[in-house]
Amino acid sequence: MLLLAVLFWCTVSCADREHTHIHQSHAQHSAPEIKLGAQQLISHSVEELRDRSIGLLANPASRIGSAHLLDTLLTHEIPVTALFAAEHGFRGDVPAGEEIQDGTDLATGLPVFSLYGQTRRPTSDMLAGIDLLLFDLQDAGVRFYTYISTLGLVLEAAAEHDVEVWVLDRPNPLGGTYVSGWVLEPDLTSFVGAFPIPIVHGMTIGELARMMVGEGWLTTESEPRLRVIPMENWTRDQNWDDTGLNWVPPSPNLPHFTNALVYPGTCFFEGSTMSEGRGTFDPFMKIGSPGLVFPDESRQRLQQSYPALLEPVVFTPVDIPGMATNPKHRGTEVSGIRLSPLTLQADSLRPLELGLEIFREMLRYAPNAETNRFLYNLAGTRQIDSFLESDAAPETFWEEELEVFMKAREPYLLY
Repeated sequence: MLLLAVLFWCTVSCADREHTHIHQSHAQHSAPEIKLGAQQLISHSVEELRDRSIGLLANPASRIGSAHLLDTLLTHEIPVTALFAAEHGFRGDVPAGEEIQDGTDLATGLPVFSLYGQTRRPTSDMLAGIDLLLFDLQDAGVRFYTYISTLGLVLEAAAEHDVEVWVLDRPNPLGGTYVSGWVLEPDLTSFVGAFPIPIVHGMTIGELARMMVGEGWLTTESEPRLRVIPMENWTRDQNWDDTGLNWVPPSPNLPHFTNALVYPGTCFFEGSTMSEGRGTFDPFMKIGSPGLVFPDESRQRLQQSYPALLEPVVFTPVDIPGMATNPKHRGTEVSGIRLSPLTLQADSLRPLELGLEIFREMLRYAPNAETNRFLYNLAGTRQIDSFLESDAAPETFWEEELEVFMKAREPYLLY
């Protein structure tokens, strides 16, 4: 498995140089260096860790520069006794949706407890002997990215067992000003939508932790012992490309920031029989369906409305070790488009609105294409049916509820 992971990351680093070119064209390297929560921990709070028994929830993106946080902690002789893995695994070599098994980290010999297998909430045995849990996951900035749900379950379990949780904050890659989409309705609560926030929330993982506790969204008898280690020099108007930070995939199917940038909208293809591009090296950027004939007029209209290029493409999904197992339409020719953003600023691209409009158009022209119940989990509402049946702009469906959310989140913002 470790060999497959190495091969995957090598493939990602070499694939599609266009992504790298776009990144470098917009980065603002003159801005002050952003110091991540993990860096602030090591620089200012490492001595507080000396006499603790520590668990670490992390993945491959949990880095300070080129070094993994786990390695940095061990270099400082910090007593890390257990590791925890969210979806995709501690080393990030497990495709989306696949269960993760408990095991041992080959590099350190430490036990790894899965929070994406038979249990998604830390158990008494997992937390035995631990008095501090460090949480360091790079979020994708959207409600249905499951690290938010994992954070909530960790805070609940930690409160139950009197374990302190420190969230090491990282940037929202979509920035902090682009907020869009339906607010989750309670009857559609799931692991891809655990809290009443919009699809694109514009908050960091640390700010979300504060809001979970402050708004009483967690099921706990006692208030979680939460501490957020904030970043330094990150501002809300910064998208990932403005940070000067290297993109380390937080999950295998977000190999580049451009994949993560379009993900809020094209992830909706997962709630249908159409392909979201898994089984290619451009997931969420290549989308389509067998037999689809996407009208040129539709492409041109969308290109006039959004700063993006929509190119006709034909692709055949295949198994890709460490990235896609049995993807939809495996071995079948799929017709569709390749979505290439012409800006890396989320509030200019409006990827959720763009993806939803593409989704609606493709459903109309893809033979035998159907949606499924998972679509409601992604949207967080059944109002998406009304959107799909209309020709109205997506934002008209959620404008009022966003205003309420924007006021509610204000007390929890750190930047």
